[in-house]
Amino acid sequence: MSALIRLRAMTAWMVATWLRMDRVLYVVWAAACTLTNARVFYGYMMRQTGGEWSAPLDDVFIHFDYARSIAQGHPFEWTVGNGFSSGNTSLTYPFVLAPGWLMGLRDTDLMIWAALVAMASTFALLLAGRALFERVDRTSVAMRAGSYVLPLFVLGIGALDWSLWSGMEVAWFLGLWAGAVFAFLDLEVARPSRQSRAAWRLALWGLLLVGTRPESATSMAAFGLVAVFGRAHPLTRWVKVRTLLQVGAPSGVLLVLQAFVNKLFTGETSANGAIVKLAINSPFLTQQEKLDDYTFNLKYAMLRNVEYHFSDTLPINGHQLGFGLLIPILAVAALAIPQTRRYAVLLVLHIAGWLGTVALNGQVRWQNERYTMPAVAWLLMLAAIGAVAMLRKTGRPSMPISIVVGAFVTQAIGVALRPQGEMPSLRVPWLFAIAAGVAFALVLHFRVSRALVAIAAVGLAYVHQESKMRDQTWFFGRACRNIRDQHVTAGRWLATQKPHRILVGDAGALIFASDRPGLDIIGLGGYGGLPFARAGLHGLPATIELIERMPPKERPDVFAIYPTWWGTLPTWFAKDVLARFPAEGNVICGGYEDVIYQADWHVLGTGEAPRAVDPTRVRDVVDVTDLVSEKEHEYTFPQPAGGWTEMKILPDPKDEALDMFDGGRRISFGRQETMTLGRLVPHLPARLVIRSVPDATAKVHVIIDGTPIETLDYVPGKGFEERVVEVPGASVQPTIHLVLHNDGPGDFTDYHVWITQ
Repeated sequence: MSALIRLRAMTAWMVATWLRMDRVLYVVWAAACTLTNARVFYGYMMRQTGGEWSAPLDDVFIHFDYARSIAQGHPFEWTVGNGFSSGNTSLTYPFVLAPGWLMGLRDTDLMIWAALVAMASTFALLLAGRALFERVDRTSVAMRAGSYVLPLFVLGIGALDWSLWSGMEVAWFLGLWAGAVFAFLDLEVARPSRQSRAAWRLALWGLLLVGTRPESATSMAAFGLVAVFGRAHPLTRWVKVRTLLQVGAPSGVLLVLQAFVNKLFTGETSANGAIVKLAINSPFLTQQEKLDDYTFNLKYAMLRNVEYHFSDTLPINGHQLGFGLLIPILAVAALAIPQTRRYAVLLVLHIAGWLGTVALNGQVRWQNERYTMPAVAWLLMLAAIGAVAMLRKTGRPSMPISIVVGAFVTQAIGVALRPQGEMPSLRVPWLFAIAAGVAFALVLHFRVSRALVAIAAVGLAYVHQESKMRDQTWFFGRACRNIRDQHVTAGRWLATQKPHRILVGDAGALIFASDRPGLDIIGLGGYGGLPFARAGLHGLPATIELIERMPPKERPDVFAIYPTWWGTLPTWFAKDVLARFPAEGNVICGGYEDVIYQADWHVLGTGEAPRAVDPTRVRDVVDVTDLVSEKEHEYTFPQPAGGWTEMKILPDPKDEALDMFDGGRRISFGRQETMTLGRLVPHLPARLVIRSVPDATAKVHVIIDGTPIETLDYVPGKGFEERVVEVPGASVQPTIHLVLHNDGPGDFTDYHVWITQ
């Protein structure tokens, strides 16, 4: 008996000692887990690159480009001299990286600073997770002890670790989110006299979050809603409204201000990245196609993580059984348990808002699903809370919620067991699913069975993530090597050649490593306010038309591109291949090799003047496919599924020994284009000149201010044709509205419209 008493006393002393040291021990534990995990990934990178720092994504170097410009005194410029650019959607992250460049971490060594930022941010995330554990029940030794599994959960998914250490803004964003969590927890318990001050602190973190990733506006909404509803001490209606406005309004103002600045300097309210990446901006997709793209992205974002990143699979009768569902099941358990439900709701709102927003981005399917990783981090935190809560005496889930959860889990298992290649659908009869839900609820009702389920789920998830972690570590190192071997090496070679300006299709490492001015024809980089991002949506002809607007001395003199991406660009506008830079064993680069070309723009500008009339008499001109000219003339083309861009280099109608270039739009049967032409002398007869390259039979009706003027008959030809339409003085006003309606049966392609007097 005395031995038992001594044992109990010893145990009580150990627990008391641990409780006194608990916070320090957790800090040490979280730091150790962070450093160990980072060392694994960066260590394998060094193994692949032979000891040189690199990054697994070329987009990392876009941040580096902007950071270098900031350090050189040119904030918000992709390369110095190009002018303001909205191409870096993360406003804050380049400012965080710039000190590293100023401290002498140049070239790829800037990745060292990015790694330090990532480790500090990840450490902060683990501390915020611990704070959520403690807030569930401050007196619970079990929750405090269980919080030690949090770093193992959060850092236990290889795909998330890949993004955290990649050098992208994911870790920095989650570190800021950690600060917002602490501010939110302070707001929850703030006295009425300090409620407003606490709300403004959370709003400040919200500004940083939205300035880092605009998608986090939904996260601020989640913080605000949970902060004012379901509290232990309810707030008055006025205080609720005031708090919601305080928490959310500053972030909303920042988004509006950012849109205003973008509009002021670029002519676009949206950032370049949003223009390029969001299907809703496509001028050619129908509303249904845009909706289909969104739903596909949303399904992909969820299933790719659950069915691939969270677990390997076991083949069962021709089906693949994955254990990735174990993590969402543990996460949902936190919703079912009353003591953890409040913070589970908070995290679920974060996850749903984030995934619902990033699904707008077609790039969500690429780059190792990095855009979804904040939601993955929150899900893992939620799973850790759920797993620990299920082990507690008071962790009995609500029976109705457990039944509903069990039914949906059964349906999810049915989806997971679908034949390979089959689209996801609900395959299990609902009656069976509900019955399974009842059985699931009964299992969770008893502590012993509940604990066994939690321990088994955690164990299976760990075992079946092991191979994925190994794969992600290898993928990280190989991707870093690919970027170094191809983009960085090509950029360093370009630095020795000192070109005036480099045309690139990847706006990252090529420009960073070369330290030369660039032109990004995808549109992220920006140049002088010209809408290259918008042009990218319309096609290569629209991009070439913008290059035609650049002063000849400012045009790129070399290309560094993947030739397979850009169709006729290297064939029509380049002289010689200067160098090739392959990526052996490529797993991340957009093509096998970067090819460096000598640019040749001699045909640009050759199609600006009309051939059928005296160019000195031109009053106004619409250069079709030139987005600047189209905007100036209120040009419209048939949308959606119409107005596709084209370009031609054909013999000059005045001298067939010379080449002439022009870009245009294809107008299909039964559709029309419209435009406004001005600077005319009213009532003075005018002449319209319409340039086309007929490749089909078509009748085009020329209509001015609603009055039919003439019908042009086209038959297939071999080159540029310019038709002259006489406009009587009675139809001429200072400004006229022109409609060209194609009555078919074939397509009509319009390249240029002039009006003379």
